[in-house]
Amino acid sequence: MELYSRHLGSGEPVIILHGLYGSGDNWYSIGRELAKRFSVFLMDQRNHGHSPHHEMLNYQVLSDDLQKFMNAHRLNQAVLLGHSMGGKTAMTFGLQHPERIHKMIVVDISPLSYGIRAESPEFEGHRRIIEALQSIDHEHLTRREEADQQLAKSISSPAIRQFLLKNLKRTPEGKFIWMLNIQSLADNLSLLSEGIIHEDETDPRGIPQFPLLFIKGARSGYIGPHDEEAIRHYFPWAGIVEIPGTGHWVHADQPDAFLTIVRQFLAEH
Repeated sequence: MELYSRHLGSGEPVIILHGLYGSGDNWYSIGRELAKRFSVFLMDQRNHGHSPHHEMLNYQVLSDDLQKFMNAHRLNQAVLLGHSMGGKTAMTFGLQHPERIHKMIVVDISPLSYGIRAESPEFEGHRRIIEALQSIDHEHLTRREEADQQLAKSISSPAIRQFLLKNLKRTPEGKFIWMLNIQSLADNLSLLSEGIIHEDETDPRGIPQFPLLFIKGARSGYIGPHDEEAIRHYFPWAGIVEIPGTGHWVHADQPDAFLTIVRQFLAEH
């Protein structure tokens, strides 16, 4: 599968992996700043953005996609910066191909599962979002505002609705289409909720080491106390930095603070 990407700048390669419902375009402002020193690839993962759609969607195939992408662009080693789903893609790849990791930054996601239990707010939030997206009759839309009105019935946050609606594009014929493969997201949501480390099966002595930083949002629930304990157990050399006043989309809430932390980590030897 040939993935779409946007390339900015020159220098040491940095691959940015977006989260669920996102695309490389969501990271353009961050990528543009990093491109002042690095060769930045804003990659669309499968079923997102301009990349192809496929019924299979799990962290192994996302990791395989990343390996093929690096091979196609002749990147023997790179910095990986992954947010949410993209962070789990990066970790999966790093555990399997540590020699190809120069450094890794994981943004607001844990290596553990956040569960498919009904009481898991993260999983339930994603389920409600996907159901809301599926409810939109996009083939009969005449204005984007109509989609926003339909989403508002179940998603109260205007910011989240606008983020989701970035995936709704108008064709030259005037029709609206989803850039997301919503059916695949729905079918594979439980797989995307799984962890890349299973606490009852994983021996921390077998985990390869590479420079690793976790950045968490202070108001996000994706890296809780148990997740931090697991990170320190399985990745004892990794750093964990919390950015005040941020939710799950840390880089959007506090871009300057986020960039400062990323630049400092990348400047370390």
